[in-house]
Amino acid sequence: MTDENSLAERFERQRPRLRAIALQLLGSNRDADDAVQETWLRLARSDAASIENLDAWLTTVVSRICLDILGSARSRRERAWQVERWPEEPVDPDAWADPEQAALSADRVSVALLVVLDQLSPAERIAFVLHDVFAVPFTEIARTLDRSPDAVRQLASRARHRLHGAPPAEDAPSPGAAGRAIVSAWLTAVQEGDFRALLSLLSDGAVLYADYGTTSETLRGSAEIAGQATLAARLAAHSQPVLIDGLPGVAVVHNGRVLSLMAFTVAEGRIVRLDVLADLARIADTGATEAVGL
Repeated sequence: MTDENSLAERFERQRPRLRAIALQLLGSNRDADDAVQETWLRLARSDAASIENLDAWLTTVVSRICLDILGSARSRRERAWQVERWPEEPVDPDAWADPEQAALSADRVSVALLVVLDQLSPAERIAFVLHDVFAVPFTEIARTLDRSPDAVRQLASRARHRLHGAPPAEDAPSPGAAGRAIVSAWLTAVQEGDFRALLSLLSDGAVLYADYGTTSETLRGSAEIAGQATLAARLAAHSQPVLIDGLPGVAVVHNGRVLSLMAFTVAEGRIVRLDVLADLARIADTGATEAVGL
């Protein structure tokens, strides 16, 4: 296994699985790609000839990298802010038989599940995802977390208990009718200054994160978010639906420029998180201008 080309080929065969693990753990395409790339770099620097089980070694390494990311300041992950035009027609599920389409659909991890996974500790998240989603034995996960197999089994059990009752994947927002309805209802309520309607769309514990470039703002709770939204009627009037990282969103367009973006995270039919980007320099790199047809 010391031949460099052979090692690279074996890694490439494992890349889809490693990326799937990283994406489930991190919920971010960018962070997942970073974790997989770092895994390759560590493999390239290692004594590959001494690795008895390459698949298990790679699983352990990518999981540890994800654990570091989850436990670091980056655990408050920013969106990638990849903006696309809202499709005119629903995607045909039969098209997922195409490998490229299948890869794209796999990137869209259940938002409802990610919302709940974010409530778990990094160790609980690692134990649950590796064992329950990817069937990794507790003995291997124990090496990743540097804990006993019994302790890891308890972590997975606690995570499973906390995830019990989480909304099923089909309840996650989609870029189809359900997602469009959320966006439309939000914009209508904002334009009309309808505080009660906004409250009905927001989860009680909803959070809004706004990045204005030189400053940032965080609003917590449905009442605080709805109160500020009622002041944004003019922005809503100039908004149009887009997809942001594959999720429902809106772009504010005025005088031929995209001034801001808002991404919606929805679970069980209510908005649980709003991400606002109003940094014009960053917006220029999102693809928003093309997405809105400017």
